[in-house]
Amino acid sequence: MGSLGASSGRELLLHMNGGTGKRSYANNSSFQKKLMLKAKPMLEETITRLYRDSSPNCMKVADLGCSVGPNTLLVTSNIIDIVDTTCTRLNREPPIFQFFLNDLFGNDFNTIFKSLPDFYTRLQGDKGNEFGSCFINATPGSFHGRLFPSNSINFFHSANSLHWLSQVK
Repeated sequence: MGSLGASSGRELLLHMNGGTGKRSYANNSSFQKKLMLKAKPMLEETITRLYRDSSPNCMKVADLGCSVGPNTLLVTSNIIDIVDTTCTRLNREPPIFQFFLNDLFGNDFNTIFKSLPDFYTRLQGDKGNEFGSCFINATPGSFHGRLFPSNSINFFHSANSLHWLSQVK
């Protein structure tokens, strides 16, 4: 579910409906979830290779076009699980995680933040006390411009946003 919103008065941007109501993206994103689950083996292969080859102490992940709703933290959970499994296989300590959730300025990041206490509780229950820290931040803006300093992110993820171009180049 999307709507048009003004950005700086010069351009119109498409963004997903925020909140948790009947017409919200959070309650109308089951198709996107199916696509993400179908692509999970590719995500596993890529992240396993990346972690095996570089073994960062702090795994910095940018989720471009994260939108809002359960799919946002599904990606985060999947990445954490993949790295945790890889660490166990390679007999390594799990890294600290830092996730940068990116979407346009009109995204309802507050709904995501309200779900974080439950997410952290589930993560602690699933992984236990031995698991490292996990930090989740918002980085609003268009990924068509620079969002991060050079060499600051280990992995970029984009599940369903590349076809929602916010501007034509």
